Amino acid sequence: MTLDSGITLAELGWRHFFQAQLAIDELEATLPHRVIGVERSVLQVSGTGGERVLPLPRHFVDGGELRVAVGDWILVSADRHLPLRVLDRFGAFRRKAAGTGRAVQLIAANVDTLFILTSADEDFNIARLERYLALAREGFATPVIVITKADRHGDVQALASEATALGVLVETVDARDPGSVAPLRSWCGVGQSVALLGSSGVGKSTLVNTLAGAGQSTRDVRESDSKGRHTTTSRSMHRLGDGGWLLDTPGMRELQLFDVQNALEEVFAEITGLAMACRFSDCTHESEPGCAVRAAIDDGRIDPDRLKRLKKLQSESFRLSASLAERRARDRSLGQLYKTIQKETKVRKRGD
Repeated sequence: MTLDSGITLAELGWRHFFQAQLAIDELEATLPHRVIGVERSVLQVSGTGGERVLPLPRHFVDGGELRVAVGDWILVSADRHLPLRVLDRFGAFRRKAAGTGRAVQLIAANVDTLFILTSADEDFNIARLERYLALAREGFATPVIVITKADRHGDVQALASEATALGVLVETVDARDPGSVAPLRSWCGVGQSVALLGSSGVGKSTLVNTLAGAGQSTRDVRESDSKGRHTTTSRSMHRLGDGGWLLDTPGMRELQLFDVQNALEEVFAEITGLAMACRFSDCTHESEPGCAVRAAIDDGRIDPDRLKRLKKLQSESFRLSASLAERRARDRSLGQLYKTIQKETKVRKRGD
């Protein structure tokens, strides 16, 4: 990821949206840098002066949750080279962190295009693709489904047709072949940011190697179950020969969505559009009279399984959103209580 010092902010993805956020006093006192790597205690950033490794400041972490992601733009003090603040994003990918906790995990920020990778084997799963599409829509990125290992499937076009029915662009590739992945380069122009998401073993690191020549380590998929070993363990950005940026992320075996109600309306537009014609505004599309969605299911216009998947995602999003909101409210209350105790303790000490 080494860059020369001659790179411009525009080549890094800088645009008027970010420029407009700078206060007058920040124009001379700070330098914009883009986050191209995130580790536990440091940030790898790039700006017009080249790359830097900066300490991760405490105010970039809130309640144990990291508030900065690969792809973010931050302002760095021009004199001391310290991170000051994260600029507002035009979009971000988030998920509930894996496990039973209630933490939110930032995946990537300010992404123009999301390559949703699935392989032409047991990994191909429409329900999972719908989840990724909701994530893309919520992050204001253009989704492109990329079916890898196309050379290993007898009828990869059948899978492509099934994915195309979701209403998005679909490409079938052999991630090892530069000629096969060439159509993907149209999304990788100067200043454009592309993220890769998908399960482990679908070929993300291989695709990074082919598109960027980044030398990512790859490992074989276990032939017994087609599940891959995690190769990428941290998030990073790779500069492409076409001038764009590729954001690589670890494989995700668990993707729990929250606060994506608007995105789901887009992903399942044929259902949510019909729902507006239901007799009752709170129709559950089960047995209510005058249900336009049930009518479409009965005459074959809508797949009943797709309605089930929509309801499942809506329920999950609502439940997790409420859970996270409760946790944040509790954390705020505990924080205020802690500050009150500290203040009272200081007053008592002064009195003694």
